[in-house]
Amino acid sequence: MTILEGTKDHTYIVTGICTQEAVMRRLEALGINEGTRLILMNQKKNGASIIKVRGTRWAIGKDIAAGITVEQEPGEEGKA
Repeated sequence: MTILEGTKDHTYIVTGICTQEAVMRRLEALGINEGTRLILMNQKKNGASIIKVRGTRWAIGKDIAAGITVEQEPGEEGKA
């Protein structure tokens, strides 16, 4: 699944990034790469997602969020 399909206040593990090379390098510079834990803080109506990575909140656009695949962190399945 992608970040866009995630649920607010859940923790995810990044499994892949499929976007433009320049964007991919920028995300990696910000610490968002495969294996990174992130929390989906909020999703805006315009498609932007607010994520928390290593204590820092980032707002990412719909196009970028659609290119970041994640899986739910083990133990989060039953969280409501």
